[in-house]
Amino acid sequence: MADGNDEPGETNPEEEFREMLRNLLSGAGDIDPAQLAGAAGLPNDPASMAALFGQLQQAMNQAGDGIDWNVALRQGEQRAASAQVQITDEERTRLDQALQVASLWLDEAVDFSRLPDSPELLTRRGWVAATMPVWTQLAEPVALSISDALTRVMREQAPEEMQSMIDGASKLMRGIGGAMFAMQLGQVVGQLASEVVSGGDVGIPLQSDGRAALVPQNIAEFGADLDIPSTEVELYLAVRELAHARLFRHARWLRLNLISAITAYARGIEIDTERLATLAEGFDPSNTDELRQAVESGALISPRSEAQEAALARLETMLALIEGWVDQATADATSRLPKSDAIAETIRRRRATGGPAESAFATLVGLELRPRRLREATALWRAVGDAVGIEQRDALWAHPDILPTAEDLDDPSSLIARLTGTESETSEADDDFDQALEQLLRGETPAAPGEDGSEPGSGDDAGEEPDGGDRPSPPPA
Repeated sequence: MADGNDEPGETNPEEEFREMLRNLLSGAGDIDPAQLAGAAGLPNDPASMAALFGQLQQAMNQAGDGIDWNVALRQGEQRAASAQVQITDEERTRLDQALQVASLWLDEAVDFSRLPDSPELLTRRGWVAATMPVWTQLAEPVALSISDALTRVMREQAPEEMQSMIDGASKLMRGIGGAMFAMQLGQVVGQLASEVVSGGDVGIPLQSDGRAALVPQNIAEFGADLDIPSTEVELYLAVRELAHARLFRHARWLRLNLISAITAYARGIEIDTERLATLAEGFDPSNTDELRQAVESGALISPRSEAQEAALARLETMLALIEGWVDQATADATSRLPKSDAIAETIRRRRATGGPAESAFATLVGLELRPRRLREATALWRAVGDAVGIEQRDALWAHPDILPTAEDLDDPSSLIARLTGTESETSEADDDFDQALEQLLRGETPAAPGEDGSEPGSGDDAGEEPDGGDRPSPPPA
């Protein structure tokens, strides 16, 4: 901040920021894209600078109030394409065969029909393009919150002589804030493209058409450090992806239910305007590390409310049920693979730790996609399948009201009792006990079986046999 003692020739950060803001709002003069690139966390190279400048200018000129998510798509594709390799014909042939075998094995392990469309093989850039619409849908509520908060803070922090400019530029500031957020989302999704092995790898359906998809380059890197034949790794991952896709195709309500729950949670996220105001007040365009770290660490997102904690708990239960079912179905279908348990354990460890891009998305949007109760959910689906069979197990996905609950994850025995019918017998015995106890508390003598007519009757002679006597067998019909 200025202290009035700047030496001649020195740059005053506060005045530099004001000048940059004046230029941005008035359209006069040039804006140094390198300063804004630092705030967006982009590399400081000429190509990124040119792209950043063009995207910001486009955000300033767009007519609507929404966010131009094409910015995120371009950033994501550029980042993913920088380290991708093309899919070879040999890979296509080998993975197509693995998918065919995986589908046959899965037929024996689940009660859901095959997919109508052939699975896709995607490059990293192709994965970004195919999944970005869902990513932007999940991120938009937070992006709009940050943009609105930025507008409010800039209005509060701007000097008096700039208030008239700020008051007339709220739409512009909303577009700029949205563009900055979109760039960061694009960077995160572009990095995720180097980590995921399939379309459903993050636990939610990311392709709008519901097709299964594999990313051959990442599958090869996933199996490179394992002492397991690559053909086994490919077959296992093919089964997992097909199981995930079949589940969401069969339970057609599930995708909309899950995406709606995530976006509803995101809409409840609030931005810490005090933190944002502090950053704006002391913002130094020549040193944007503090601003970038605040966004990447999630420091701008306020602590969760009680309602959000409850919504998050419901989401985590749903995500755990989905992943647990996929794990169990995959385990059943790949029992022929010698190293299936080792691959499964590697996936569990990978999911538990998460990659850097997944962590970045969690801080950016305030939501972790890793289910916390995965082992409990897998055990539940295994117990249910053992008790009632695959058909009844998978029938629980017919409607959200009959899905297992968080309480069922704690103790699956009550769910199994309901499914096997033993709960009704137990309930009847409990009802008889409760009735007898109530009579004793009133000072009455509980009626013996048959005295109140509640036992199956046998006419006038009911209950007349002597104690210990054998009731005669009824005559044959």
